[in-house]
Amino acid sequence: MPAANLTKKQSHSLLKTLQDRFEKHRHRHAGIAWDAVERRLAQETRALWSLSEMERTGGEPDVIGQDQESGAFLFCDCSAESPAGRRNTCYDRAGLEKRQKEGLSPVGSVLDMAAAMGIEPLTEEQYQALQKLDSFDLKSQSWLKTPDEIAKLGGAIFGDRRFGRVFVYHNTAPCFYRARGFRGLLRV
Repeated sequence: MPAANLTKKQSHSLLKTLQDRFEKHRHRHAGIAWDAVERRLAQETRALWSLSEMERTGGEPDVIGQDQESGAFLFCDCSAESPAGRRNTCYDRAGLEKRQKEGLSPVGSVLDMAAAMGIEPLTEEQYQALQKLDSFDLKSQSWLKTPDEIAKLGGAIFGDRRFGRVFVYHNTAPCFYRARGFRGLLRV
């Protein structure tokens, strides 16, 4: 992972952006106070860097809940469409390498990018829960963390919202499209 340090100015700017988004979308995190989130972020510089990467790539991270066991706040990409800076990606490294051997140039792979950012791709269950908070991916699609039994066969899953419903589909891991990126989750 790259250095996880932000300048004081960058940290202040990011915290202001996160707080503004938090206040604007209170329905995503009812019962959670910004002061508690900010205190946790002050102790977690690595998490603040990951959030800056989510923001930099167009994810518009926001708090969507709190883990009842650990107390961790759950940040998720809440951009209306799949984050623009994470599109044109294959699902995994094997898919990426296959496409590169074919002379194609996807941006990267979901699993590699998520690991580099310090976040997790959303599971199907997390994606369904996110879609209950707002309507996401009306024009785009988001790769989802694929169960091992599907990934072992070279497949991967993705989701979107069309016709007022959330759909989960499948594709092969090497596929990449302009309108398909991925959403991440960060526990702080």
